[in-house]
Amino acid sequence: MRLQLAGIGASSGIVVGPVHLLRWEVPDVPQRIVPDDQIPAELARLRAAIARAAERLELVRARAERQAGPDEAAIFDVQLSILRDDALVDQFETLVRQNLGAEKAVDLAFLEWRQQFARHPHAMLRERVGDLTDVQIRLLSILLELPDYDPIGVPKGTGAILVTHDLTPSLTVQLDREAIAAIATDAGTNTSHIAILARSLGLPAVVGLRDATARLKGGERAVLDGATGTLSLDPDADELAAYAARAQLEAQETAELRQLSALDAVTRDDVRLVLRANVDLPEEADAAATSGADGVGLLRTEFLVVGRATMPDEDEQYRAYARVVDAFGGRPVVIRTFDIGGDKLPVGGFPAEPNPFLGWRAIRMCLDQPELFKGQLRALLRAATHGDVRIMLPLVVSVDEVRETRALLAEAADELRARGASFRDDVPVGVMIETPAAAMAAETFVGEVAFFSIGTNDLVQYTLAVDRGNAQLAPRFTPLHPAVLRLVRHVVRVGEEHGLDVCVCGEMASQPLMAYALLGLGLRQLSVGPRSVAMVKRIVRGAHAARAADAALRAAGSATARDAELILHAALDAELGRGEGPAGP
Repeated sequence: MRLQLAGIGASSGIVVGPVHLLRWEVPDVPQRIVPDDQIPAELARLRAAIARAAERLELVRARAERQAGPDEAAIFDVQLSILRDDALVDQFETLVRQNLGAEKAVDLAFLEWRQQFARHPHAMLRERVGDLTDVQIRLLSILLELPDYDPIGVPKGTGAILVTHDLTPSLTVQLDREAIAAIATDAGTNTSHIAILARSLGLPAVVGLRDATARLKGGERAVLDGATGTLSLDPDADELAAYAARAQLEAQETAELRQLSALDAVTRDDVRLVLRANVDLPEEADAAATSGADGVGLLRTEFLVVGRATMPDEDEQYRAYARVVDAFGGRPVVIRTFDIGGDKLPVGGFPAEPNPFLGWRAIRMCLDQPELFKGQLRALLRAATHGDVRIMLPLVVSVDEVRETRALLAEAADELRARGASFRDDVPVGVMIETPAAAMAAETFVGEVAFFSIGTNDLVQYTLAVDRGNAQLAPRFTPLHPAVLRLVRHVVRVGEEHGLDVCVCGEMASQPLMAYALLGLGLRQLSVGPRSVAMVKRIVRGAHAARAADAALRAAGSATARDAELILHAALDAELGRGEGPAGP
C-alpha cells in the first residue's frame, strides 16, 4: 500500500515532484575520547570543518543577496562572525586538548554560549541564540559527516517538494522558488506564519504532518495536494492522472475567478462590501493592487524583522511602506505595527517563554522599547505623505496602550518636525480586536481610535484557549464556535452605534463559509489574501445580506461550532443553488 501522509492544507495547489528532505536540527552527538597522540589530527579535522562551514556560509550569503537583497543576506554575516569568533574557536580547541572528540567539543561549547546569550539582559544579544543554533547545526553536520541537507543544493528547475520540521527565518531566506515548488512541514497549522507566508507566495503547502521528516528518506516521487492537506508517495499512473485532472479543474476555476476580480463585491440585495487585501511583503504590492482589492486592510510589517540579524532603520522602513502605498494609489493602506512574538520571531527568536502567545509580544514589546517603536512610527508618518495610510496596533487589550502609543506618535512627529522632514501627523489610528477582553470592552476604545480590525486567528485562539500553532489541537480551532460569533457581532454593533469602521483581517475572512458568516454578522469590510479576493467576491455576489444575517443569527445562537457550521452551510448552499434551502442542524 502506498504511503499517504495526512496533514493540514495550508495553501492550495497540486505539485508532483521529488521530496527534498531538510533536517535542520541539532543532531545527537556521541561522546568520544581522543588519545593524546591523536589530538593534533583532531584539531586539524576541527579547523578543516570550520573552514568548510565558512565556505558554505559564504555561498549561502551570496545567494541570499542575489535573491532577497543585502539586508536579508546580513543574517549570514552574523553567522560568519560567530564561526570566526576567536573566543569560541579557542573554547573548541581547549576541549579537544582535554581529549574530547571535535564534535563533542563543538556541541558543549555551543550549549554554553547559547545559555549565556539566552540569559543576556540585552534583547539584541538574546536574539543571537538562533544564529548560534544555525551555526552549530551546520558545523556538527560536517563533523559528523551527515548528508548535506542544505537547500542550496537543489538545482533550479527541480520542482522539489521541500519537507522539513519547520521553516525557520534563515531557511526561508534561502528558499529558491526556481527549485522548490511546494512545502510540507511536520509543524504548523492553517493559521501559523509559515502557512500564511506560503499562501502569500502562492506556494502549495501542507503543514502539521507531525512526523514526515522521520518517515521519509528524500528523493521519493510524491504528490502534494495543498487543498486536501495530503502528501502521497510513489503515486501510480492512475493516481497521477486523477491529480492531473484535478489540477486542470483548479486552473479553470482560477481563470473564472480572475474575471470576477474587476467586479464590485455587491450582494444580490444590493449591499456593498469593501474588500481589501492582506499583504505580507512589499514585493506582493503590485500583484495585490491588481487583484480587485479596494486597498490594503492589513500590511504586516514583520517581514522587516523576521529572518533579520538587525532591526531595520527608519529609512529602510519608510521605503518599504511607501512602496506599498504607491502601488495602491489613493486607496487606503492599513499598516500594522510590529506584531513580533508568538509564532513570528525575529532571527534568533525571543528568550524562551512558557506561553509565548501570552507573553512579551506585539504592542507590549513595542511600548517596552520606545526608541525602536518610534523609529517605526516616524517611518509610518513619512510614508503617509504618499497616500491614505492608517496605523493599526496589534494585541491591544487596554485603552492605556492606545494612549501610550499616541504619546509616542506625538514625540515622533516632533522629532520629524525638528529635522524638517516631510510627514503627516493626522494619520488615523485603529486597534486590532484579538482578545475576548478587547472585544467585550470595545466601547472603551470609542473616542480613542478611528477603526476596529478584528484579528480572527488570535481571537479564536484566546477565546477557545486553543494554541493556533499546535497541530494536535487543529480540529479544536473552530472559528464558527458560537462564542466567537457572538464576540464578533458585539464588536460590529459597537462600531455601528459609534460610527467606527469595523473590518475583519484574519484568515477567517478568506474562507467561503466564514466570509458568508461574517457578511451575516454585519461586517461590511473584509481583508483577505490577494488570491482570495475574487473568491470572496463570488460568495458575496451570490448571496443576500438579509438571508446571511438570518443564518448568522441562528448560528450564533446555536450550541456548538458544528451546529453553527451546518446552519451556515445549508444557507450558503441554498443561496448558491446547491441545496434545498436554509435549515437547522
